[in-house]
Amino acid sequence: MEPRETFQDRPVYTLSEITNSLESVIAKNYNRAYYIKAEVLKLNHYPHSGHCYPELMEKEDGKIKAQLRGIIWSTQFRSINERFVAITGEPLKEDITILCLATVEFSAQHGLSLHIQDIEPIYTLGEMARNKREVIEKLKKEEIFFLNKQKILPLLPQRVAVISVETSKGYSDFMITLQQNSWQYRFQCTLFPSILQGEKALVSMPYQMSQIAKRQQEFDCMVIVRGGGGDVGMSCYDDYTLAAAVATFPLPVITGIGHSTNETITDMVAFANKITPTEVAYFLLQQFHNFSIKVEECRDTLIKYVKDILQEKEFYFSKIHQHLLMHIEKYNHKKEKEIQIFEQRFKNAILQYLLKQQNALNQAEIIIELLHPDNILKRGYSITMKNDKAIRSVDELNPGDLIITKLFEGNIESEVKLCNKVT
Repeated sequence: MEPRETFQDRPVYTLSEITNSLESVIAKNYNRAYYIKAEVLKLNHYPHSGHCYPELMEKEDGKIKAQLRGIIWSTQFRSINERFVAITGEPLKEDITILCLATVEFSAQHGLSLHIQDIEPIYTLGEMARNKREVIEKLKKEEIFFLNKQKILPLLPQRVAVISVETSKGYSDFMITLQQNSWQYRFQCTLFPSILQGEKALVSMPYQMSQIAKRQQEFDCMVIVRGGGGDVGMSCYDDYTLAAAVATFPLPVITGIGHSTNETITDMVAFANKITPTEVAYFLLQQFHNFSIKVEECRDTLIKYVKDILQEKEFYFSKIHQHLLMHIEKYNHKKEKEIQIFEQRFKNAILQYLLKQQNALNQAEIIIELLHPDNILKRGYSITMKNDKAIRSVDELNPGDLIITKLFEGNIESEVKLCNKVT
């Protein structure tokens, strides 16, 4: 055996000697599979080969405490992923905590890695539940958990900002329910398209919410609607950033994100939450029903009040008439003809007064009906508005102003080009 090379009286080792030693030490001391808890930083799944090389890490106070590469061979990845989907409703993905059964292996060519044999999906669901509790506690500690529930929903929430996907069934169900309601209530819905699940939703949805907030004067409320999904697919709605954005949003938020067994934190902090997009639409329609009932009650009260007054006056004049008749009988028979004439005139006056009051009541009922905004618009009239306020004078306008003309069927947006103001 050749003598070992030295440098400054210290032995020199080859790289293979070190790696072979490490491999021997690790094989000797880590000779079985271990359950290891870690967070998936990157999945690194390659569909062509089927192999998966996840980057695993452990964080503490937001900083990476440990990091190691994993290996899942294609046959194992297929069975692990299928089981994960069956239990959680979603495939393996990044930014979730897993509990894996793995062996620790070292090779001179690939270094240290965890060879993953199995992943427990139940543990992932448990970690999600723990994180959910922590987010709820944080929102309550910051005293923002109930903020959106304290917002006031307008009597007629007609102008609706919608966060959804235009091609989704949930959005379609929502719009069809609103547009085809049998009472012909009219809504103005503006879509702000967004990704609705996964990590990208945590960027897309808050961005669209910020755009709506900039135009909050144009809307009465905001709704978030989407179709159903598994519990892991809904995990973004338990994220602190999104939940806090909903809790502190300047408009009432109504959610219908398609789930029936698990209420997300976003649902909890919203002004109102419904299971499906269709139920969100029914909720908005119900607000119109509630207002309609109040209008009907006011109309009935007004009619009853007028009728009571007429009956009271009729009774009063009847008493006067009877009193006069008693005195008329005492008059000289020579004045009988004059008295009869006076009596007839008095009766006619009473009848004319009652007829006038009845006509006034009928006219009031007609006016109440005619003054309904829909009937006014039906006759060809329109309402021109600036910043949601009716324009009564050209002095309120300047060139370049944007105005909205409301018709019976639809609105017209216009830009003022010329204003002939009164001087």
